Amino acid sequence: MSADPVSGSVARRNAARWQGKRVGLLGGSFNPAHRGHLHISREALKRLRLDAVWWLVSPQNPLKSADGMAPLAVRLASARAMARDPRIVPTDVERKLGTRYTVDTLEALVALHPGTRFIWLMGGDNLQGFHRWRQWRRIVRVVPIAVLLRPSYSGARRSARVLGPLRKALRPDRAASRWTQWPLPAIICLEQPGVDESSTALRQRRPDWADAYGHTDK
Repeated sequence: MSADPVSGSVARRNAARWQGKRVGLLGGSFNPAHRGHLHISREALKRLRLDAVWWLVSPQNPLKSADGMAPLAVRLASARAMARDPRIVPTDVERKLGTRYTVDTLEALVALHPGTRFIWLMGGDNLQGFHRWRQWRRIVRVVPIAVLLRPSYSGARRSARVLGPLRKALRPDRAASRWTQWPLPAIICLEQPGVDESSTALRQRRPDWADAYGHTDK
């Protein structure tokens, strides 16, 4: 059996452990994982009353350059080291699914786990660029979306291009815990105290960060 309870579920054999659970999905490169990922995950666990958050460590984000991207195994190791909470599950499930785009990953997970309630998690920076995501209009009809806004991105609630067409899909903050009852599309923007950390800043401070996880150039 796979040591990764998510990846093992691709074959359905472990799907029962997620039956009836409320799961947040946080995608990203995690190049490397940092305290900001941990912070928004814990906020989501609390405010959305989740049972778990899966960190979907992407083999390669289509919107990011492969230059400077550490190997998947290294990024997954950094995510596991940062998670620090048994409810947070870093996984390379996208590699096992063979999906590259979020829309395909979500549709595959929903099909594999019909008894699990999923909600997509993102930060304000992703919300502002969401209109560039492949088939974003289809994404919002697969799962609800929760945007966790750091103070520096609070303006995204007004400036994000997608919130024009999704205006009627916005849900009030006070309804956050009832997200499983929402008809789709549905999106909620939750203001939350931020952690001023980013993967880019970490790489600049520690360009050799991957060495701690057995990185090689081979």
